Amino acid sequence: MTQVPTLTFLRDQLRRARQARGLSQEELGKLVNYSSSQVSAVETGERPVRPDYVARVDAVLKTGGLFATMLELIRFHAAPDWFRPWEEIEREATSLRWYDPTVIPGLLQTEGYARAMLSMGGAMTIEEVEARVVARLARQAVLTGDQRPQFVAVLEEQALRRQVGDRAAMREQLAHLLEVGAEPNVQVRLVPAGSPWHIGLGGPFILARLASGAELGHLDNQLRGQTVDGPNDIATLGRRWETVAGEALPCRQSARLIEEVVTTWT
Repeated sequence: MTQVPTLTFLRDQLRRARQARGLSQEELGKLVNYSSSQVSAVETGERPVRPDYVARVDAVLKTGGLFATMLELIRFHAAPDWFRPWEEIEREATSLRWYDPTVIPGLLQTEGYARAMLSMGGAMTIEEVEARVVARLARQAVLTGDQRPQFVAVLEEQALRRQVGDRAAMREQLAHLLEVGAEPNVQVRLVPAGSPWHIGLGGPFILARLASGAELGHLDNQLRGQTVDGPNDIATLGRRWETVAGEALPCRQSARLIEEVVTTWT
């Protein structure tokens, strides 16, 4: 069986490849448009290994895409088996509607927020957490690629006020919501804290529409996620989406509320 590379191995190989070409961190940084401190942070594990970084290193060092392939293997194997089919659906979707009453959706999470979430409970090793962070950040490319889906996220205001990581991580996360929410294909809407209980609070869900017109849903629980495509299930989730969307503020009002909440994390 082929051994799956780890992030530690990938960082070591990035460092070895740079040194084999006789390049300092500063010299490589200039070639890939990164600072020497950023190159150092990638190689030491202080900064995640991102797809754009390895793509630039592959191009500069003429590796034939070796590091990008290694990173894709790590990303693929970091995801739980049950989640991989949904990742494919995300990549193929023309529209995604995501409701989460408790946390920021994965496609909108910053590195710090994602790492803090995944580290909770101590169920995973540091290496496993880092691999999951890499995988989660890589998924976000669907929002910025050539075929961008229309993405609508409805969140509860309480999710922005519940601390995940330190206060700096929360400030960064909320600023990121404002930045991403300004993209033409993305809407971030908030259900105000003063809203009454509604049926959507029963749990998070995602609805995806494919180019074929097919609709699929994704549900999360404490153990694993579930992808559903039955007409009755999709119709039920559609009605629940209409409920949560009806409770949510419009985008501009939501942005103003996010700006208000950011000030509470200073």
